[in-house]
Amino acid sequence: MKIEELLIKFLIWRIKHVSNKTFVLVLSGLIGAISGLAAVILKEAVHFLEKTLTSDFDVKYENYFYIGFPLIGILITVLISEFIFKERLGHGITQILYDISKRSGVIRKSRMYSRMLTSAITVGFGGSVGLEAPIVVTGSAIGSNVGRLMHMNYKKRTLLIGCGAAGAISAIFNSPVAGVIFSMEVILADVTISMFIPLLISTVTGALISLTLLGDDVLFSFRLVDSFKASETPYYILLGIICGLVSVYFTRATYKIESMISKVKNAIGRALVGGILLGIIIFVFPPIYGEGYSTIKLLLAGREEEIFNTTLFFGEIDNVFLLLIFIFGVLLIKPVASALTIGAGGSGGIFAPSLFLGGVTGFLFAASANVASLGKLSTSNFTLVGMCGVMSGVLSAPLTAIFLIAEITSGYELFVPLMLVSAISYSTSSFFEKHSLYTKHLVERGDLIKYDKDRQVLSQINLYKIIENDLLIVQPEATLGELVGLVKKSKRNIFPVVNDKEELLGVVTLDDIRDIMFDAEAQANTRVKTLMSAPPASVQPHENMQSVMSKFQTSGAWNLPVIEDGKYKGFLSKSRIFNTYRNKLISYQQE
Repeated sequence: MKIEELLIKFLIWRIKHVSNKTFVLVLSGLIGAISGLAAVILKEAVHFLEKTLTSDFDVKYENYFYIGFPLIGILITVLISEFIFKERLGHGITQILYDISKRSGVIRKSRMYSRMLTSAITVGFGGSVGLEAPIVVTGSAIGSNVGRLMHMNYKKRTLLIGCGAAGAISAIFNSPVAGVIFSMEVILADVTISMFIPLLISTVTGALISLTLLGDDVLFSFRLVDSFKASETPYYILLGIICGLVSVYFTRATYKIESMISKVKNAIGRALVGGILLGIIIFVFPPIYGEGYSTIKLLLAGREEEIFNTTLFFGEIDNVFLLLIFIFGVLLIKPVASALTIGAGGSGGIFAPSLFLGGVTGFLFAASANVASLGKLSTSNFTLVGMCGVMSGVLSAPLTAIFLIAEITSGYELFVPLMLVSAISYSTSSFFEKHSLYTKHLVERGDLIKYDKDRQVLSQINLYKIIENDLLIVQPEATLGELVGLVKKSKRNIFPVVNDKEELLGVVTLDDIRDIMFDAEAQANTRVKTLMSAPPASVQPHENMQSVMSKFQTSGAWNLPVIEDGKYKGFLSKSRIFNTYRNKLISYQQE
């Protein structure tokens, strides 16, 4: 009680002495700092675990531990998520978008630490996913729960979620600009000028925490050694198209593999199947182990032959063509490995896999062109630009991709090809896939609507909370006289006809009986079942509001029954929906 009393006193003092605007700025800095610290802890934990497990591997020989480590990591992760946190992990950022869209920005408290623990185990043991999505979930959960603790409304709570995400990305990559843009492109659906300052404060704070604790030891950084040549523009245009197609492949392969493994209903069974398959893949293609940034560093440094370390092919492949074939195999199998990791119950995201796939695509493109004597292309430049291209296509975040790579390279020498490839890749992938991996399922279910404020507000209405249960029900065998008795008691003019099994058989309205309700003979001899009519449509409690409003519009009705598992639950009134919408809109527009 003492903590609650202190909090109440603080909130009262804050209201009297600190403006809302100033308080949000203070909170954004606090959230950025905590998110940055969380990013540092997660990164260090994963790298310590990975180094501990693999440091004694002999680079000259294949290592069979690659088969077992991913399985162990996924099994531990599943046990923790199922029995401690009691949630299925999946794509973390997708869940954040759902919480913003459908749960008023309320994120479970456990997500402030659950994704850190589970992703550290999954990735540390070789799961082929990234740390960025888990740390974004952590930062977003911190923002949401700090906002709830300080009694922030929906709009400010959502802004603080964006601050947490921005601070996390900024800290893990040491890229503050990319952190702000990622939050705007991916997390926040409706960005206004007033949101910029809190996001900037959060992302700068996160970057400062990372720099203070880690220095330059971020996920990876690179100093450009080759300059951009305008004569290479046609190659970059072609690379943009290829990156777009690779993005489509990544997206569709991920959905396909996750759908296939989801058919194994038992969580432990999924972990065993996915973990074993993943282990076999990593045994054949060790560069896929973990996040894959070490492989990207080798490609950027021109030491691509070292990707054969600890593989079956060490010392056997000295031909550049065989090298390119191996790298092409890595490109094809990486999406499968990432999907198996997440689908089997592992914790991680697609941020790092998209960067990995892009880097491999860019390197393969440039190296192939050089081997074919089509040009003398910089493999490091094309590796970096390829990372930008595939990330842009997979995440549908072209600006984030551009500024992330620009900040990683500590300059804007490649800004022109980054913009060109990002735009072409995004356009190409969007032609085939309208939505990103994060949003596709949510949009298809109607759980996420971007850039349409009316529909956004409407989607936040919880049908369960507005179902009307004050309508008096009547049995089908009841007489008109009994129904008239209900009319005298009821304040409504609709009477659901429900049988003993709670099934809705029809409805009777006051207009249906107005002409005969005072006829004594009709009251005695007429049964309700002869008076009822079928409702024009029905609604299920879990339906999205767009579907519900479509049914109202198509039927022309003002009231529709709610049916769940075949049983009558109540009625939905268009008038009540409009009133709820108006109140939500007022709350949404409040500063």
